[in-house]
Amino acid sequence: MSQSPLGFESLGLSAPLLQAIQESGYTQPTPIQQKSIPVVLERRDILAAAQTGTGKTAGFTLPILHHLAETRTVKPKPGKPRCLVLSPTRELAAQIGASVQVYGKYVPVHSLVVFGGVNIERQIRSLKKSVDIVIATPGRLIDLVNRRHIDLSQVEILVLDEADRMLDMGFIHDVKKISAMMSGKKQTLMFSATFSTQIRSLAKTLLKNPAEVSVAKTNVTTELVKQSAHLVNKGGKRALLSHLIQTNKWEQVLVFTRTKHGANRLVEQLNDDGIRSEAFHGNKSQTARTKALNNFKSGKVRVLCATDIAARGIDIHLLPQVVNFDLPLVAEDYVHRIGRTGRAGSNGQAVSLVGVDEIKLLSSIEKLIKQPIEIVEVDGHTGHTDKPSPAEPRKQRPKRSNGKKRAASGRAASGNSNSNNKKKASGSRKPSGSNPRSGHAKGNSDGMSAPRRKPNGNRKTRSSAA
Repeated sequence: MSQSPLGFESLGLSAPLLQAIQESGYTQPTPIQQKSIPVVLERRDILAAAQTGTGKTAGFTLPILHHLAETRTVKPKPGKPRCLVLSPTRELAAQIGASVQVYGKYVPVHSLVVFGGVNIERQIRSLKKSVDIVIATPGRLIDLVNRRHIDLSQVEILVLDEADRMLDMGFIHDVKKISAMMSGKKQTLMFSATFSTQIRSLAKTLLKNPAEVSVAKTNVTTELVKQSAHLVNKGGKRALLSHLIQTNKWEQVLVFTRTKHGANRLVEQLNDDGIRSEAFHGNKSQTARTKALNNFKSGKVRVLCATDIAARGIDIHLLPQVVNFDLPLVAEDYVHRIGRTGRAGSNGQAVSLVGVDEIKLLSSIEKLIKQPIEIVEVDGHTGHTDKPSPAEPRKQRPKRSNGKKRAASGRAASGNSNSNNKKKASGSRKPSGSNPRSGHAKGNSDGMSAPRRKPNGNRKTRSSAA
């Protein structure tokens, strides 16, 4: 076998794994790999924090493959894996599965990826064979357990990848339920881009005397990503984005929108501008999402418009540009977004289009990452002329003496009146019941509905939030 890459052999990995690493083109382990691989090989629980794109996936897949291959005496029984990797999204699960395939091609370890959105029958058939590693999303895994197609009692290693996102998506109870299905002797590895107080609290319940590994400060962006922002009116964002793509000749751009509807609408507008685009979000079927991602990777599509949750786990080699069409409401998500570029030592660019109502969000992001973001002007496109739309104080109605008492007495009188009184109350005006907007005036002292107020033509229109 050819000489192993310098650095990886010192971590204690087997020769077949070193060969696969070398063929993948890697020569030096990343900091998270240097720190986490020896700990995992020692069979200790680990709590690891690393920025997105630092190689944390290999940080657990390599030592797991080493352990499973070195201790494999007989094939695992069907449906009884030795290792379980939990992922919050389908795309991240598929990415982890691909890494296991690449690094494990020379070791006798078999893996299976299972997630929702696709036919479960094929997954059930695969579980009838011997499988060492299962990579799964929580929902589909629990479904398979409930159907008794998978038994977690033999799991030796549990991995929680992107644990912070699993909590954000409401999987905490599923994670605890799944962990309880396994032996108490299992090794648990928790990897994430960031760790919140909630994550540390979860770690205390799932991990046993864990080694804590961190290679970067929490919520710090990599220096390889050049960050900038354009101040632009909400209605001018799409025109500015088209201008930037066409003028700078960007060929591969990941664009983040706040909503699924916003992603769909932007795709239509960009396609109208002659920029081939596709949407990527949770309302798309798994087949459609996979096709859109493959088209984006191959260059058939220049722009992929995605939402935060769907894009978690997207790994595109040497992605050059990320654009925040809408700033995220949670500042931490900004770090995850721009972490899609500037990976594996390559440079990247992150551009944010900031509406007048997003200035506070921009300030929160700068405070979080502890650095200012450069404001760049583009002639004919940038500059705020929109008026901000803070919550306006509600206008008070003119006070009417004893108005409530009259309304109350009117309702009481109306409720006790006989049919003759009801006819008399109807008069020539329409009852208030025919006008749902005038329900507050129902039952005046004369038993009549109040006259309908005229619309206020001078009322100012509030601009919607960007």
